[in-house]
This record gives sequence, structure tokens and C-alpha cells, in this order.
Amino acid sequence: MSKKIAILATHGFEESELQSPKEFLEQQGWTAHIVSPDSGTIKAWAEKDWGKEYTVDKNLNEANASDYDALVLPGGVINPDQLRTNDKALHFVQDFFQQKKPVAAICHGPQILINAKVVDGKNMTSVNSISEDLKNAGALWEDKEVVVDNGLVTSRTPKDLPAFNAKMVEEIREGKHG
Repeated sequence: MSKKIAILATHGFEESELQSPKEFLEQQGWTAHIVSPDSGTIKAWAEKDWGKEYTVDKNLNEANASDYDALVLPGGVINPDQLRTNDKALHFVQDFFQQKKPVAAICHGPQILINAKVVDGKNMTSVNSISEDLKNAGALWEDKEVVVDNGLVTSRTPKDLPAFNAKMVEEIREGKHG
């Protein structure tokens, strides 16, 4: 069954955390759109320096959660820091939760979920440096490679990408989570 997934990102996303899930989703025969508040291209952060540029498929102003089956939030330090203060990005994220669609966030990506006010009572993981932020926002944080809570998939770092990708696809295949 054909699926369409939104990957919400802006400049400074951790390259592997967008590239690996996008490729894995496409290997399933699905469409993965990079959705961004920016137009044209966005520049990756590749561990210690700027990486490649990636083409934006859909501007956030024109994107609607109802057009997608799931949402992926890559990390990086700069990317989530920009998106978590963008009201359109927060509303886009909240719409996926309201529609009970799968959401997958890795590394610093859950910072966006904190500002979207969707983490309270959720079992989650993340990069260790934002674990206290998640706990303070009401999340039940665990130090595991991947944590799933009713369609919400979270992981810690790029080394967890194989487990993250597998669980993300499993949750997307399951569809909406009541």
C-alpha cells in the first residue's frame, strides 16, 4: 500500500538523520517529502561541519498533515532549535497527533515535540542532552535505542538509525493509532 511521509526539517538538520530514514522509507516504495519553512534547498549538518544541500519538496505554508500518513523529525542542534519556535511547524506537528498518525523523532528532534506540547505522559527517548527537558515536559524518558508509544517512535543518535528506521516503518504500516 502506497504511503506518503513528511520529513519536517530546516537548515542544520543532522544529515544522517534525514538521509537514512528518507532512503529507508523510499525502499518501502513510499514517497518521502522534505517539508520546510524554507524554499529551494536546505543545508545539512554532517557531524562536525556543513553537509550537502537537500531539495525541499513542499513549503510548510502549503503542507497539510492530512496529506501525509506520518511525520519524521530529524535532529541536529540547529534544525529543531529553529523549528520549535516556528508556530506553523508546531501546528503541523500537532495536527499529526490530533489525527493519530505515526510520528518519528530522533536525537534533538523531540525538542519540537516539547514545544508542540505533545510529550506529556509519553514514553520516549532522545539524545541525552535533552532528557531533562523531556522529563520536565512530562515525558517518561528512557535511555534505549528506540522507544515506541502508541505510534510515537523516538531514538537517541545516528547509531540507533537501524532500529529507528525499522520501528518507524512498522508503525507507519500499522497506520493510525487510537
